[in-house]
This record gives sequence, structure tokens and C-alpha cells, in this order.
Amino acid sequence: MDLATLMGLVMAVGAIGLAYTLEGGNPDAIFLTAPLLIVVGGTLGATTVTTSIQTVLRVPVYLRLAFFGKPHPFNDTIDRIVKLAEKARRDGILGLERTLKTISNPFFRKAVQLVIDGTEVTVLKEILETEIAYIEERHRKGIAFFRKAGGFAPTMGILGTVLGLIHALGDTSDASRMAASIASAFIATLWGVGLANLFFLPISDKLQMRHEEELAHLELILEGVIALQSGDTPRNVRTRLVGFVAPRHRVQEL
Repeated sequence: MDLATLMGLVMAVGAIGLAYTLEGGNPDAIFLTAPLLIVVGGTLGATTVTTSIQTVLRVPVYLRLAFFGKPHPFNDTIDRIVKLAEKARRDGILGLERTLKTISNPFFRKAVQLVIDGTEVTVLKEILETEIAYIEERHRKGIAFFRKAGGFAPTMGILGTVLGLIHALGDTSDASRMAASIASAFIATLWGVGLANLFFLPISDKLQMRHEEELAHLELILEGVIALQSGDTPRNVRTRLVGFVAPRHRVQEL
């Protein structure tokens, strides 16, 4: 579990819930079926219209990435590429084939396989850049899904409030009952604004951060295998790749 994601959501929701309770609010009054149905159902429906069914089916994958995604091992990848460079200088490029099955990252494994196959540097770079472009496109679909949901949710909340007010003002014979209905009508706006700013938009930004980290990691692998294919020395390979790591981590881990 990503602690930043979990702590942030708990802190935000907890602060708002605690403040509402301290003001004398009843938490049970917030969890009304009709406002939740309008906001959640309407938001997901409107967002689905803007995308494909494949993206919708991948929503659990995006959520798992946001909550359980792990940092990419930049330093470990650099060490792995340097060891490959050392082995290539000692046993030749074909000697890397025995280590291919030990590489778990599909992109990294494919890149090394292309090197073993003797793919020219320009062709190698084109193939891997195309792969990165498709990965980037898949990521952006998930980011856009939650960002659009964050835009639709407040509007759905307002729509739910308007519907609630229509119902409340339709019968003015009982003032106390009408006041309670008006108060309930604004629950939809609360859910719309709350879900947008406490869930959909933060998840979108978290996915954007994961996306940028993974792209940087893929670029590191690309640069590394190009250096490997070019026959650079292990020292030069490391020198080229440490630029992908923040200086404080270079000192600490390299």
C-alpha cells in the first residue's frame, strides 16, 4: 500500500468528517441513497461515454496502481545494465542470452533481446521508442478517465441538488419538512465536490506521477541498451545512466 495515498485520503476525509461532527452534524445524514446514486452513477456514466469500454474495464488496474504501485528501482536497473555491459565485454553480446530469462521487466527483456539479435542502434531505438509511445498512451487513458470524472462529479452534485430542491419546494404545506428536504438536497453537492477533490482528481494526479516515473525508468533502460549495443565500457555506461537518478540518491546508493 502506498502510504502517501492512504495517509492523504485518510487525513482529508478525516479532517472534514471531524469538523462536521464537531459542528453538531449527524454522519448518518450524509449517507443518503439518492444523492449517492445520482453523483456516483451519473459521474461514472458520463465518464464512460467519453472513453472506451477497455479503459473502463481497466479502472481496477489503475486503482491498484495508485494505491499499491511501487517506486521503480532506478539504481538496481543501472547496476543490472552495467553488469550486462561487463558480461558483454567478457563473453560477447551472445553471452547475454543466458541472463535473459532472469529479467522480469518485459520492456527490459525485449530491449536486451533486440541487442542479442544484433539489431542496429537506430532500428533498436525506433522499436523501443514506439513501445514507449504505446505505453504512454495507455497510461494517459487512465489519467484522463479520473480527471474527467473529477470534472463531472461536481456538476452531477449540482444536478442532484436541483432535483432535490424541486422535490422539496413541490410541497410547502409543512415548513419543517420542507426545510429538512432542502438540507438533504445539498447532500448531492457535498458528494459531488467531495468525490472530485478528495478522490477522482487526487487519483488522477497520482497516476500522472506513476506515469512520469515509469517513463523515466523506460528511458533509462533505452539509454542503457543503446550504450550496451554501442559497446561502451561499463564505466561509461554507468556515467551515462546516473543522470536519471537524483544526486542525493547517487551519493547514497551508487
